[in-house]
Amino acid sequence: MRKCALIFLFLFLITKYGYAQKIDRKSVIKRHDIYQNSCDTLSAITIGNGGFAFTADVTGLQTFYKAYAHGVPLGTQSDWGWHSFPNTKDLTIAQTYKYYPLYGKKDVSYSVQSNEASAAVEYFRVNPHRLQLGNVGFVFLMKNGDTATLKDIKDIKQHLDIYKGLLESQFTVEGVPVNVVTVANQEADGISFTVASPLIKLHRLFVRVAFPYPTGNFEDMGDYFPPTASQQSAFYGNTHSGGTFKHSLDTTRYYVNAHWNQDVVMDSSSNFYYIRPRNIGKSNRFEVNLVFSPTEINNKELFDKVKDHNIMAWKRFWESGGAIDFTGSTDKRAFELERRIILSQYLTKVQCAGIYPPQETGLTYNSWYGKPHLEMYWWHAAHFAFWGRPQLLEKSFDWFITVAGKAKAIASRQGFDGVRWQKMTSPQGDESPASVGNFLIWQQPHFIYLAELLYRTMPQKAAMLSKYGTLVAATADFMASFVVYDTATHHYNLGKGLIPAQECFNPFDTYNPPYELAYWSWALKVAQEWRVRSGLPRKQAWDDVINHLSPLPQQDGLYLAAGNATDSYSDASHYTKDHPAVLAALATIPVANGLDTAIMHHTFDTINKVWHWETTWGWDYPLMAMTATRLQLKDQAVDMLMRHVQKNTYLPNGNNYQDNTLRIYLPGNGGLLSAIALMCAGYDGCPVKTPGFNNQTWRVKWEGLNPMP
Repeated sequence: MRKCALIFLFLFLITKYGYAQKIDRKSVIKRHDIYQNSCDTLSAITIGNGGFAFTADVTGLQTFYKAYAHGVPLGTQSDWGWHSFPNTKDLTIAQTYKYYPLYGKKDVSYSVQSNEASAAVEYFRVNPHRLQLGNVGFVFLMKNGDTATLKDIKDIKQHLDIYKGLLESQFTVEGVPVNVVTVANQEADGISFTVASPLIKLHRLFVRVAFPYPTGNFEDMGDYFPPTASQQSAFYGNTHSGGTFKHSLDTTRYYVNAHWNQDVVMDSSSNFYYIRPRNIGKSNRFEVNLVFSPTEINNKELFDKVKDHNIMAWKRFWESGGAIDFTGSTDKRAFELERRIILSQYLTKVQCAGIYPPQETGLTYNSWYGKPHLEMYWWHAAHFAFWGRPQLLEKSFDWFITVAGKAKAIASRQGFDGVRWQKMTSPQGDESPASVGNFLIWQQPHFIYLAELLYRTMPQKAAMLSKYGTLVAATADFMASFVVYDTATHHYNLGKGLIPAQECFNPFDTYNPPYELAYWSWALKVAQEWRVRSGLPRKQAWDDVINHLSPLPQQDGLYLAAGNATDSYSDASHYTKDHPAVLAALATIPVANGLDTAIMHHTFDTINKVWHWETTWGWDYPLMAMTATRLQLKDQAVDMLMRHVQKNTYLPNGNNYQDNTLRIYLPGNGGLLSAIALMCAGYDGCPVKTPGFNNQTWRVKWEGLNPMP
């Protein structure tokens, strides 16, 4: 009887809590490999190493970059590849400053977009911008000598083996087969590929390397090749085994270090190079290894070695950290949700695991000129810690140490203590002019949150305190000095003089948005805990703000979008659009600043009914799923995560599609992973296991995930 009881208990735990034997990770991952049998320009496939990425079309390279320019573009980008147009007018960022009487101060300067400083504004928004480093593709000749077009590529069979990181592309040109295998170099910034085809023996297949010029536009698809004296390129080396492409544009210079397996003929025209295998030995296989670098290096590796390293690196990634398996679930959305989870892990490892905070379109193509937005950094990177891979978070998080001086200068210029973290910024930490972005404040507590995640998930606790403690304190110092004391209410207010995460507000009228109030309270408490852990006394100024921060504004049993946003949810309200940020007051953070879960529940239900969903963004759906999870609304958590809205679309390649401008949107992918971690591993003090899934229809096995605060 006792044995039967133990078996029953074991089966019960498996069913209810997801406890079972170790997940067969490879089989879960493999069932979400990407297969393509036709050309879809929104389904280009990206390979990379976290700080460098290469996006390929159905040929396995970037052959048809013009056709893909308005789908998912065929980009080649890196952490280090940046460029600025010459500042011929000696413009300065100070020319973009406007001064406002805010926070009880006379002249608080903000770098904003204004007609008076349009030249400076345009220059510092555009520069620096991330570079499209190069386009690597094939040229196929038809029997009549014409160059093949995309419609001439037939019998397409493309496969991304996600577990191995191998992109295999098969197709025919006029009935002649072509087989390509492409991999990203995991130890350098580059790719390696092998192509096998009778077209090589027929001298009808060769490789093109081309260098685009930056457009200086909001987007850069890597398809701009103007004749200009501002860029020059050259090849030097030998045609037997390889050489170096040197590319210069204005004052920027970088290299493509090449190695191949047989003698070639090199032709060039402007910034286009054509590598034609000589086929002295009549081989039908051509192998190429290309390494992009800011300096010239000696590249002697060929395909097999790069491929083997790539496979080993991906295996280490997939077999470490978190995993999830929905096998046995009866909810019809289970397979699609699992697909999104697996592909989001792949995409964020490829595009968001470098040394800088990523831009919203990763390393594929530019949005906002390639610059990162620090309010989005949590959504790009927090999931690495939740999924048991905190080292990938730490890699980019250390960038904040290098730019802290610039953040301190912003705070000092505006009359505040500590550091005010930038919003839209360059790799060097210089802020960009923005009439909305520079009034945002919700990026500020992110530093404390992410430092706390590293402290919780990294084994070297003392090292984390030592490494980040000073900046945790400086971040909190700004937060405590930013609030304004109201002598009538005896509370500290946030604002006026800010724009909340829901960006449809005038900064000069807006104060006390609930998310920012709750985040301020929670983060200051965590900063105090860091002092205690470090053996330091609590800071009285921080406690004063914590104890007297304004309560979350409410009306008729609903939390308002801001203190000035009365009637937030009426039919005539213009506040029911953009991010439903009021729900964020109980999403990534626990109950804070006196939040009432009953009022939040009512607010959640109301937003669900009245919101204009077409105005939302991809990370809003994970946000709402996290709020539902903390409210113990399991069914609604999945419903929010899987809501059928255009901006919650996940393409066949796993990218979160927004609209014609943002065809990929990585905060949606990262947010999805964070939401899933919360829905499985829960949060501090969570009363149930796997709190985001109804165990009547979901069978959730998970391992290696960490709870949220």
